[in-house]
Amino acid sequence: MSQIRIPIANPIIGEEEIEEVVKVLKSGFIAQGPKVAEFEEKFAEFVGSKYAIATSSGTTALHVALLSCGIGEGDEVITTPFTFAATGNSILYTGARPVFVDIDEDTFNIDPEKIEAAITPKTKAIMPVQLYGQSADMDKINEIAKKHDLYVIEDAAQAHGSVYNDKKVGNMGDIACFSFYPTKNMTTSEGGMITTNNQELAEKAKMFRAHGETNRYEHAVLGYNFRMTDIAAAIGIAQLKKIDGFNQKRIDNASYLTKELEEVDGISTPKVLEGVKHVYHQYTIRVETGNRDEWVKFLNDNGIGTGIHYPIPIYQQELYVELGYNDNLEKTEKAASSVISLPVHPSVTKEDLATIIKVLREASAKFS
Repeated sequence: MSQIRIPIANPIIGEEEIEEVVKVLKSGFIAQGPKVAEFEEKFAEFVGSKYAIATSSGTTALHVALLSCGIGEGDEVITTPFTFAATGNSILYTGARPVFVDIDEDTFNIDPEKIEAAITPKTKAIMPVQLYGQSADMDKINEIAKKHDLYVIEDAAQAHGSVYNDKKVGNMGDIACFSFYPTKNMTTSEGGMITTNNQELAEKAKMFRAHGETNRYEHAVLGYNFRMTDIAAAIGIAQLKKIDGFNQKRIDNASYLTKELEEVDGISTPKVLEGVKHVYHQYTIRVETGNRDEWVKFLNDNGIGTGIHYPIPIYQQELYVELGYNDNLEKTEKAASSVISLPVHPSVTKEDLATIIKVLREASAKFS
């Protein structure tokens, strides 16, 4: 196999991030401190929310958000099975049960039309995932949630800066969660962020992320050590200054690929919901010829990195099968067997894009 020349992801760390980390290291205050507070304030401003609470990862952000909404043993949370396992696992952590509904075939996000049929007396929340950097249809989801008195918890781990009907992702439900894992549109190395406009939820989130502390050595609830460090926050502050530029490069790269690939036989390019700004954490095509793995091998053999996001629906994971899940969701399983993510990150050059287009055209001629 040829060496991968165009990787699927490439975290961009510049001198600004390095300088900010060195300042923190020299300050002697490297745990959660003033830099975390500064990052929270600036991220809340970026999203347009009143409050932001930093955590150690996107997964811990989800866990804390669920706890803050009172989700626990015997409750159900409706979500999508076509996402990273952390979405479902964070629900399990609380003792609640994820209930999976099928996706919209065009956007790969949860299908609002399928949600109401899954609501039971045990349902306490809906957790839409803003997959690949594109918002789900939040107006419809919020309407259903209001009708049934449910929380809306946005899993916005992949959608920093995405916009839905003039509102930023992370500012449309009761509470939202972001990830700063290295492959995301911005990074803190590891880290997460909760955003909300609800003061009560914000205060609960701050407690749950820090051992349930209300004041120094006073613990009101069973909490966790899910704090972010000032080292991570320093990276985040520097990255936040660059996120709009990073996103625009992703959008430009994605637009170029779509223009050149939409007539290529055997694949379909990403569809964008009307009124949505897609920030392309992933640029994900669908292989329509039933031989996705052959396309992947051909791309890899020609030096192009790829990703399969995601090859196994959560309900088919071994853990979930053992828990008794036996869902059979047609559109989810079709997507899991046909999607390929292609490089569009800010380091991808015009020459790289030309190579990706050339190789995909060759794959089309070979496999379609």
